[in-house]
Amino acid sequence: FECLVYPLLYSHTNMTEYSKPAERPEHRFFGFDHCLFYVSNALQAADYYTTKFGFDYYAYQGLETGSRNFVTHVVRKDNVFFGFRSPLNPNETAFGEFITKHGDAVKDVAFTVEDCRAMFETAVKRGATPVAEPHEEKDDNGSVILATVQTYGDCVHTFVERKGYNGIFLPGYKAHHKVQPANDRFDDTKLLFIDHIVGNQPDAEMTPVAQWYEKILDFHRFWSVDDTQIHTEYSSLRSIVMTDFDRVIKMPINEPAKGKKKSQIQEYVEYNGGAGVQHIAISTPDIIASVKSMKSRGLDFLTIPKTYYTNLRERLAKSPTKVKEDLAVIEELNILVDFDDNGYLLQIFTKPVQDRPTLFIEIIQRENHDVSTRRQSRCFGFLLFLFCTLPHLASPLLFWYNPTGTSSFQPCFPLLYRFFVC
Repeated sequence: FECLVYPLLYSHTNMTEYSKPAERPEHRFFGFDHCLFYVSNALQAADYYTTKFGFDYYAYQGLETGSRNFVTHVVRKDNVFFGFRSPLNPNETAFGEFITKHGDAVKDVAFTVEDCRAMFETAVKRGATPVAEPHEEKDDNGSVILATVQTYGDCVHTFVERKGYNGIFLPGYKAHHKVQPANDRFDDTKLLFIDHIVGNQPDAEMTPVAQWYEKILDFHRFWSVDDTQIHTEYSSLRSIVMTDFDRVIKMPINEPAKGKKKSQIQEYVEYNGGAGVQHIAISTPDIIASVKSMKSRGLDFLTIPKTYYTNLRERLAKSPTKVKEDLAVIEELNILVDFDDNGYLLQIFTKPVQDRPTLFIEIIQRENHDVSTRRQSRCFGFLLFLFCTLPHLASPLLFWYNPTGTSSFQPCFPLLYRFFVC
């Protein structure tokens, strides 16, 4: 498919920002622990992520470890842990229903917490639906306490308390001795940690989900944007970013808004069979090295029009912010740049990592551009860019932006952008 788009070329937009709570909540999060994917073939999924993204095989649970119902391959890159799980017998109907409905998708976004039992008890008392009661799992390397609650769609959050555990991943897993030959042939992808995880919701579900995180987990709103601030002639969306007190976990929550045509968010919801994880953003200290390595491994990214970089150079020439990376290389690799007066960030988005146009991966590098400390105008061009380029629309799209907060919207400069789904 092709589309004419008019992306927002400037970062200035009206957004609602929220202050950090004055007092620390009772329970503490330490960050994302791992993401568990339900897939039809865990062996092949692990091979894909080790080959394309440079993950290493890390842990394994299956028939050899005494797991008779499921097999799980865990891959790791620095502090990013992805687990891929598949059923071992034909009687796992619930698992099969998940795959039929969602395709290969994220099932569990797990958090590392200070006190699993207390957090679970508080969450359930406040209305969370329990999935797995707090329980201790042990092996010779120590013990881990786990508990799980339901979140949006068919996704869950597992609370992981790892005090004193020195084993591989979790009890019941053994070290994965398989080696990915591609990691010896290609340069390191330099991925470090999960920056944020985005969840897409059906229409009118964003606010209830955000309120769930506020009420159940003591998260607070970091910022939000609505359909008066991000929309095209044909579609629009709303978004709220939820975060914990220390802002080590960030969970943007999106929903579509009414328009003449389907937005990318609505398309996701339809292909995913409801709410789910839209993308996982992974941080790197050197996005150029990361992208070069991933491209050499055969990973496909979105392509950016040349006109974007012409405009970028014009805007950077007027800004006190200086990008240290070579803009010619950034353009060659189709990396996006966003900036304010204090710093900048670099981002790139893969094409969907499965046949359904649902989950994709983002690679991000921040340079003095920490989302937890920036207080000036927000660099919001990427959400707008994604909103326009990811929908598979055949009709021209016209972006408008509202620089004053009034009802008067102004058209941005045009860019011809050819976006191919395949």
